[in-house]
Amino acid sequence: MDVIWLGILASLGAGLMTGVGAIPVLFGKALSVRANDTLLGFAAGVMISASYFSLIVPGLDVADELYGVVWISAAIAAGGIALGALAVAFLNETLPHEHFIVGPEGADPGALSKVWLFIIAITIHNFPEGMAVGIGFGGGNIANGLSLATGIGLQNAPEGLAVAVALRGQGYSKWRSFTLALLTGLVEPVGGALGVGLVHISQHVLPWGLTFAAGAMLYIISHEIIPETHRKGYQNYATGGLLTGLILMMFLDVTLG
Repeated sequence: MDVIWLGILASLGAGLMTGVGAIPVLFGKALSVRANDTLLGFAAGVMISASYFSLIVPGLDVADELYGVVWISAAIAAGGIALGALAVAFLNETLPHEHFIVGPEGADPGALSKVWLFIIAITIHNFPEGMAVGIGFGGGNIANGLSLATGIGLQNAPEGLAVAVALRGQGYSKWRSFTLALLTGLVEPVGGALGVGLVHISQHVLPWGLTFAAGAMLYIISHEIIPETHRKGYQNYATGGLLTGLILMMFLDVTLG
């Protein structure tokens, strides 16, 4: 039970970082497009590094311990990554949502307002991140769980600021923009509870869960974050941010793990 609560609390902490990142909008601060793309690139780098060093590699190690056959471990990792990506792709196609640049996607939104379409879009992103933190703790490896929570929390801060700034651009007040950005992160402990609970039931779920979370995050990086950072001419800054985030998360994973 201690591990379960640690997973939930750590995913909650990571989710709250969206609110921390959104604080500048309360003081009238606005990010330049260049800074926004750089920070989103940083977030993508953190997620790429976390996907491999904190999810896929540990998933392979656990599968090796459980089955002792290399090709089985590789097949489980491949299957988990594919299922995670497909799950997020399915949500992307079926849930109505709207991105800040590319506009509406998914099902017909009906009477949903623009702000709720934004919230759904960010929720699709944040749920697998929280699940990844929960799965990290559910395997009993506290260091790996802390590394994931730290890395995802770091990338949530610029994401929260980006959400708040975009909402301000849509005419919402400072406090409402801040509050909505904070609320988008509170889905992460829900994903964390699900992840840590599933893995706690059976260790055989762990390699599938770790690689599933990695696949979900990699899909989000390729389908959502990187394209949005390359549309306004600041792709070099975004790439620099990506490499910085990747290196920082790798360092954290190695030192904390």
